[in-house]
Amino acid sequence: MTRPRIAVATTDRRARVAVVAVFALNGFLAAMWVAHIPVIVARTGVSADQLGALLLLLGGSAFVGMQLCGPIIDRWGSRPTTVLAAGLLSLVIIGPVLADGLVSLALALAAFGFANGALDVSMNAQAVAVERRYRRPIMSSFHGFFSVGSLLGSGIVALTLWLDVGVIATVAASAVFGLFVALAVSRDLLVPGVDEDAATAAPIGDRPSRWWHAIDRRRLLTLAAVAFALMLAEGTAYDWSALHVVETFGTPESVGALTFGAFSAAMTLARFGIDPIAAAVGPMVVVRAGALIGLAGMTVAVLAPAAGWAIAGWTIFGIGLAGLIPQIFTAAGNLTQEASGRAISLVVGCGYLGMLAGPAVVGFIGSRSSLGVGLVVAIAALVFAACAAGVVRPSADAADRQSRGMPH
Repeated sequence: MTRPRIAVATTDRRARVAVVAVFALNGFLAAMWVAHIPVIVARTGVSADQLGALLLLLGGSAFVGMQLCGPIIDRWGSRPTTVLAAGLLSLVIIGPVLADGLVSLALALAAFGFANGALDVSMNAQAVAVERRYRRPIMSSFHGFFSVGSLLGSGIVALTLWLDVGVIATVAASAVFGLFVALAVSRDLLVPGVDEDAATAAPIGDRPSRWWHAIDRRRLLTLAAVAFALMLAEGTAYDWSALHVVETFGTPESVGALTFGAFSAAMTLARFGIDPIAAAVGPMVVVRAGALIGLAGMTVAVLAPAAGWAIAGWTIFGIGLAGLIPQIFTAAGNLTQEASGRAISLVVGCGYLGMLAGPAVVGFIGSRSSLGVGLVVAIAALVFAACAAGVVRPSADAADRQSRGMPH
């Protein structure tokens, strides 16, 4: 049976472009911090241990921003929170490169983490609202544009450092650009009470005061646990893929960088092909199959007899992970329309904790045995995700409404 073609309003198309711009901006601004870390460390004189503590501070402040943003979204909608969070992140991105010591860098990273966490939740809530209007999967492409923004930002940093352009000038220009984007998209994002679902935009006083008791808590917590597991696996690749190839096979560091590049490129490209697959086979199949593909890739990387096989394994790992988190976030946003902001903030926050915890757990195990043994943690996480994939299956009535082209 052919799926009915659903017309998309011009306002919805413009909203999609606006959300794409926000995702790309978030990746771009995040790259301004990450790619400048060596310069910032040299400027402030912080030690490796101090930098590790600062990264934990950044993660903690991001989690706080995520949790505070949820109730705000449920009260005023995701449009104003997205615009404000994007503007705030654009302003505070200058802080780390202006820092001249440990205290000032700590304050700058706390502000950056808070703004980044708030934007992460609000832009995903806006993406869920836009996807609901399209009535077909488009979430994965949004996350793909985040990766594109990150690659663009990293490239600009590399170019400006090579040309010896001042770091402060580069980041300041990026901040101005970010403010411009935040202002430009403010007209096209979905408006609470007009474009978003009415229930999502209803005043908080008109909703159940105990939202936690009015939601399918078991499903919400399972979604949070799967998000934790998947981003634990993803964080493992960010921190350990390059080092794994270098330490295991004695390759040059350039080969290690190539390994992470292959993983990142595979994940980015695959994200732009996931949405049609999700529309055809459903999110549960995407999560289960993707987790198994990632599991196969990690197994190849761990058991690889040579560096080339390990790089291939990490590449397959990236392909497998590409479309999983978008399915989890979509399921969380559609779990409840009365408190979708808080549901998304909980799931996104738990995923973020997994990304922070994963590399640490792998390192702890690897230091006591081998890095290959430590990577088994990521394999276990993907086994759990594959087993729990049913949690993203749409409810029967929601699936029926979507198949008939009706709003959720």
